[in-house]
Amino acid sequence: MLFDLMATVVAAFAAAGVALFMLRVLKIPFPKWIVPVAAGAAMIGYAIWAEYSWYGRMVAALPENVAVIEPAGQTSWWRPWSYAVPLRARFIAFDRDAVRTHPQMPQQRIVNVLLVGRWQGTVAVPVLYDCAAPRRADLVDGAAFADDGTVADAVWLKVPDDDPVRNAACEVG
Repeated sequence: MLFDLMATVVAAFAAAGVALFMLRVLKIPFPKWIVPVAAGAAMIGYAIWAEYSWYGRMVAALPENVAVIEPAGQTSWWRPWSYAVPLRARFIAFDRDAVRTHPQMPQQRIVNVLLVGRWQGTVAVPVLYDCAAPRRADLVDGAAFADDGTVADAVWLKVPDDDPVRNAACEVG
């Protein structure tokens, strides 16, 4: 967040400097209010660019073994341009190499689901998916497979058949 604030201020000073250069050195007859307008436009332009490029930059920085589930776009009234092009401010991912299964329960997989948000820290949540039935169990306190392949204290929740995280987790392994 500090980087974005500093980059916004730098963009404003750069745009104001260009406007001043055009006014004073090149003697282009612009009105004097062009300097603060240029600074404000640069700040808004950088903020919009940073918001829309965040998702692509984050996904590009992830290792190849991390599967990213495409998020739906978000709209908000304080970002009126997001109604034209929805914004991606969070997404779900998981590490394909960290998927755990048990030989006696091959249809069940423990996956570390990563919840990534724009102005939030990344949270890793272990989740148990059942590929034979549309259900999952959030393993908040952590869990492991027992010798017989079961997971103790798993509270199963029903998920839709087309749940993208479950389907991606079940494709692995």
